[in-house]
Amino acid sequence: MELDAGGKQSADMADFVVEDLESFVNVELEVDKNSQTSEHSMSVISQALFQNEEEVESDSEDDDDDDDDSGTDHFNCARGGTQLQRCERRSGLNSGVPDTFQTSHLLFYERFKAYQDYMLGDCKPSEVKAFTADYLEKVLEPRDWLALWCTDVFDVVVEVRDLDLKDLKACVRLVLPLQCETRGCELSEEAMTALLEATQHRVLLQELHVVYDSSGDFDHTALALEHLRFFYKHIWRQWDEEDEDDDFDYFVRCVEPRLRLYYDILEDRVPAGLVSEYQSLLESCSKVFQQFSALRSELVSDSDSELDNISMVEGLKLCDQLETLRRKLHIIENPLLRYVLGYRGNNRQQCVQSRGIRCSGVKVVHVVTVSCSGHQLQSLLSDRLLPLSSSEDTQIQFHKDPVSAVDSSHEGDVVLILPGVYSVSSSMFIPDSISVEGFGLPDEVVIEKKNKGDSFVESTGAEVKLSNIKFIQHDAIEGILCVRQGTLNMENCVLQCETTGVIVRTSACLSMTRCDLYGSKGAGVEIYPGSICSLIGNGIHHCKDGILIKDFAHELDVMPSITMENNVIHNNEGYGVILVKPNNGEQQGDAGDSAGPSADPPSSFTTTPTLTASGPAQQESAENNNSTEGGASSSGRKWQFSRQLSRTKETSCVSRADQDLKDHQVFVSVQGNQFRRNGLGDYGTFYY
Repeated sequence: MELDAGGKQSADMADFVVEDLESFVNVELEVDKNSQTSEHSMSVISQALFQNEEEVESDSEDDDDDDDDSGTDHFNCARGGTQLQRCERRSGLNSGVPDTFQTSHLLFYERFKAYQDYMLGDCKPSEVKAFTADYLEKVLEPRDWLALWCTDVFDVVVEVRDLDLKDLKACVRLVLPLQCETRGCELSEEAMTALLEATQHRVLLQELHVVYDSSGDFDHTALALEHLRFFYKHIWRQWDEEDEDDDFDYFVRCVEPRLRLYYDILEDRVPAGLVSEYQSLLESCSKVFQQFSALRSELVSDSDSELDNISMVEGLKLCDQLETLRRKLHIIENPLLRYVLGYRGNNRQQCVQSRGIRCSGVKVVHVVTVSCSGHQLQSLLSDRLLPLSSSEDTQIQFHKDPVSAVDSSHEGDVVLILPGVYSVSSSMFIPDSISVEGFGLPDEVVIEKKNKGDSFVESTGAEVKLSNIKFIQHDAIEGILCVRQGTLNMENCVLQCETTGVIVRTSACLSMTRCDLYGSKGAGVEIYPGSICSLIGNGIHHCKDGILIKDFAHELDVMPSITMENNVIHNNEGYGVILVKPNNGEQQGDAGDSAGPSADPPSSFTTTPTLTASGPAQQESAENNNSTEGGASSSGRKWQFSRQLSRTKETSCVSRADQDLKDHQVFVSVQGNQFRRNGLGDYGTFYY
């Protein structure tokens, strides 16, 4: 799956889960309809192409055509010329082929409406091809239009003579004289004719791009082919059709979350590590599915031969691998699970290696300032520099920005930042045991990061200290500060977040004292299994959740150790403290009990439709292995791939208030904390 980077920052991920998308679409269409500028000409197309069903039915009645209720007449008004943009071919070069329509820059809601209302509707996975063919039959020009047949090695102009919608193909003939562009090969008219004869003059519709025509007669054809092309490139998976006996809405289950993920990645709302993991999982899943399909096709039914029995065992292994990979993909594709689970095992490769102690043994005090007054310099000298540089093996270096000072630091160095606002353009990596101090109050020593990136500050040093600094985050994806390993002691700091706040990874240690953290669209503090976290005297407020504790099934043997004393946790949208844990049978029963009259009100998480993933894949795989009974007798049933996957499709996510959570074994000490005006309560548990 190839995705372009770039775009703009948008609403947080959790908003997409509970959003009234239909209202969102209608509002967006209304705004676009009121816009009169030429820059928004695509909205006119959207208005016509994605009009609601009532308008379509009304137009049908006016035309005395009651049978056409599918919205196929997208342009009821007289066509006064195309309203789509021209896609120019390689500007500045002499191209051998004509221009096509520009259709690749459609907005999320335009694609959403097309798939939901016109192309797929409420079809099952096995019905996708039939629904798509029916949609194309009603919107495509049936014949006599020019298109560019685009493949990996050539682009050539052809004329569409007929449509074979059953196979989603078109019958074409070569336009003479030959108009083509090639990549790494030479293509003659004879060779092209022979190639078309070999394919019986039939090519895939998704490989056709309509040649630009200013009349407006082919706008809907160009848009329909774009929707088809995008669907099979970014939405459809080879294994989707294996669920043909499952009675679920394909659009809700698969299309919408994958479409959202595509645009989240496109607009830089997903960490780079998670994008890389998702693409790797897609590739692995495709390979395993191909192996599985090939093995299944070779298997002779009702055969007791030793070779077939071996193939059966191998097929079961591939089936388990495929299910595990699919579940991992589902977790990433679902916005809610992506938020509460994040990603593991993809620690960024760009983490800087520890530099250790200088060969000379000299320690350096790094002073960061653009300019300072004589009084500031005198205070700095008497209060900090003289005590720190009393020994002969200490030097003083000056820097203009904090990042260069940290990048120049070795084990045992000290970075002193004088008052000022420092705008940085890259992440700060701290791989050594150093101290970074603001020489003044936090509001006077400000480090602000404006460009996009996975995190603001990453600490991997054995003993790192941060104090008296205000960090302001803009456009970061993963979080404002991440303790990946080692220990970070943070005191008297202010963290103005935009996405996630402080992340404490497995085996890392955080001591956070007298700090103020606010503004996170995720959790203020995310605590992973196996970590140690001490939170004393902090303010954590105006976040999605205050503190989020992650508890993964396969890591229960390494519980996090959390100390919470004298914190003020207030005005968070969700819970003050929430524990995320797998939904096993017992917990599922508890969640069901919570629906009774005495139960706590359901949280915002329960507004999400039934989800497609129910926990870490390792646990699921083990459960599936344990569920196999009788060896060969159950193998035949398990070999029915789609039935096996559908057994566990309907696991749902539930969150509920849980005041007893403070007595959980993850807490070493909980005392003196104040909880005020948190939207869903002080403590809660989220079962996935």
